[in-house]
Amino acid sequence: MNNVRQLLTWSISIILILVFSITAMKSCTRIDAGHEGILVKLYGTDKGVQDVSLVTGRVWYNPFTEEVFQFPTFVQTVDYNAFTVNAKDGSVFTVDPTVSFRVSAGESPRIFAKYRKDIDQITKTTLYNYTRDAFRIQFNLYSTDSIISNRQSFEDKVQIALGESLRKEGFELEQMTSGLQYPDEIVKAVNLKNRAVQQAMQVENELKVAEAQARKKIVEAEAEARANELRQRTLTPLLIQQQFIEKWDGRTPLYGNSPTFFKNVQ
Repeated sequence: MNNVRQLLTWSISIILILVFSITAMKSCTRIDAGHEGILVKLYGTDKGVQDVSLVTGRVWYNPFTEEVFQFPTFVQTVDYNAFTVNAKDGSVFTVDPTVSFRVSAGESPRIFAKYRKDIDQITKTTLYNYTRDAFRIQFNLYSTDSIISNRQSFEDKVQIALGESLRKEGFELEQMTSGLQYPDEIVKAVNLKNRAVQQAMQVENELKVAEAQARKKIVEAEAEARANELRQRTLTPLLIQQQFIEKWDGRTPLYGNSPTFFKNVQ
């Protein structure tokens, strides 16, 4: 009987040691660098998120009544799925945004207390909705022509509005690209306009070439006319006779039936 009691006591001790060991192993965690740890009380009158952010390092907690979450504080970049937004005049634009953000220092407890989600879930839902709303609100204020003519200014205002919204929620917006795509009819109209401009420039260049060639011909014709006029003025009878003498080979030239020394050139 005593042996049974001793064996039972020994077994209970072993079980308690194992439970204590497992509990001790699970009651300590390490907060990685670039993260904030938050301690959540699961039971009791003061359940919820403590008013402090846990520093990096090892954290001890009661795994039966508490839980530790980690929120990254480094910059994260998320490429959201494209969505459509209407401009003030009804044109449909496509936005394919990429957003870079980070959790503001010390804000992770407040973020978790409000949403009760980890950072990945908040990124896919809450931050995505804020991004869509920022574009939707700004698009409703601009016409299609204004957006196209002032795209940089438009995107800057979207980024400012989104940054203010995220800052209120404990996030800092680092960068945003809209991936803005114009409606098909706008793209076609722009292409037609560019093609017309290119054709007009081509015609203008051809006209300039034609005008230059015409002026060249005029100059050549004027030069030829002046040369002919000059030649006519200089070819006198005496000059022709002199050229004839210079080229004479000493033989008596024959013109007609009777020989003559000079040919009448008048």
